[in-house]
Amino acid sequence: MAPPLHLFSTFLLLLAILSLTSAAGARDGAASTKPRFREAPQFYNSPSCPPPLPAGPGAACSPNALVHVAMTLDVAYLRGSMAAVLSVLQHTACPQSVFFHFVAVSATGYLNATIASSFPSLAFQIHQFSDEQRVAGLISTSIRAALDRPLNYARSYLARLLPECVRRVVYLDSDLVLVDDIASLASTPLPDDVALAAPEYCNANFTSYFTPTFWANPTLSVAFEGRRACYFNTGVMVMELGRWRDGGYTEQIEEWMELQKRMRIYELGSLPPFLLVFAGRIAAVEHRWNQHGLGGDNYRGLCRDLHPGPVSLLHWSGKGKPWARLDAGRPCPLDALWAPYDLLLRAPFAIDDS
Repeated sequence: MAPPLHLFSTFLLLLAILSLTSAAGARDGAASTKPRFREAPQFYNSPSCPPPLPAGPGAACSPNALVHVAMTLDVAYLRGSMAAVLSVLQHTACPQSVFFHFVAVSATGYLNATIASSFPSLAFQIHQFSDEQRVAGLISTSIRAALDRPLNYARSYLARLLPECVRRVVYLDSDLVLVDDIASLASTPLPDDVALAAPEYCNANFTSYFTPTFWANPTLSVAFEGRRACYFNTGVMVMELGRWRDGGYTEQIEEWMELQKRMRIYELGSLPPFLLVFAGRIAAVEHRWNQHGLGGDNYRGLCRDLHPGPVSLLHWSGKGKPWARLDAGRPCPLDALWAPYDLLLRAPFAIDDS
């Protein structure tokens, strides 16, 4: 005997309610994993600075924007990005005259709200990285999965993403803090035919960034002929975007990435294509502007000391990130220099009901 129709309808209604409840719970659970941050202190311009920029995206082309900063933004590295922004504002004479350009792939609503909440007066804009899918098809696997995210390649596309009125931009990674005025870095002199400035490290073993296959092929290795090619870290760069566009440098980087898909010529993510295009063709920046490698190597992330000399920027490039080591209770000594810039309000947690 079939059950009464009203009982069957009630059963379907209960199933629908349970389905909606489960979906809402899943959404709430996903939201709860997103970190929350406290509001940063407000920093004000010195009397010699131009008028403050208005909060939000409206002042990207304002002549009062003394420095343009570009960074990538995602949930995974947001804690580092927030600390980096705070350090820039805290140590510059004109914090209200700095415009931030953030490049994001997803969760832009959450990221926008988080930045605006922690930095209510910040002049900033989030640019959608619309080339993500195409870039993903160009990426070859490297020695660390974190290096293979399309967003890690966004620095190559800033000339396309940012407004043409932005002529010079300082690109910063998310795992660093400044302890000096970013305006000094932004004012680095670049010769007329140079599009990029960064600290160079000519004592590094440059050949190790490319495979034996590359060096054994004279049609490839000739790329460095006539150039004093030195390693430079792409986590801190001063970029002239008009010259970048005129030189077609995004297209040149993509050509090397396409070749890498056909034959293995390097192992280390987005850095080698930059070296192929720019090594020996950049303006030098003082080493104090990138005390890099504080995250250790790309395998174990062991503790490292500072390089000799003055320090204007601390960079935890490598596998070990200061927030992760602090949370794990196994910090390196220099991680204590990052901790004062941490704006995390509370760490996300989950309740185990097993």
